[in-house]
Amino acid sequence: MPEIAFREGIWDQIRARETRFHEHAYLFVLAALEFHQTRLTERRHVDGRELASAVRDLALERFGVTARLVLEHWGVGCTEDIGDIVFTMVELGLLMSQPSDSRRDFERVFDFDTAFDGTYPWSAAHLS
Repeated sequence: MPEIAFREGIWDQIRARETRFHEHAYLFVLAALEFHQTRLTERRHVDGRELASAVRDLALERFGVTARLVLEHWGVGCTEDIGDIVFTMVELGLLMSQPSDSRRDFERVFDFDTAFDGTYPWSAAHLS
């Protein structure tokens, strides 16, 4: 991932509201939003389920078998955490939402165990 950062002062504003997540988690959610938009035929509003799925897909593409480890290192351990990141950025005016958008849109979109701990050719399940 190219080294990107928030403009000066933005990270301080985020930290004043939410301390659970690493700066990279916020930047990765923004990258996942753009990643998802590039896969659409035209730019449009992306709902919580779509964005959570885009975070999963981009994490798997970029980090492979270490995707879960990377996200958890940044403090992201479930899809609800992605929602908290998104709504922190909405509250600060970094992202826009629609009146129908809610943190609940991010609840249990997928299970991290299932999404990131799949069987791989070298896992014990395939060796027996």
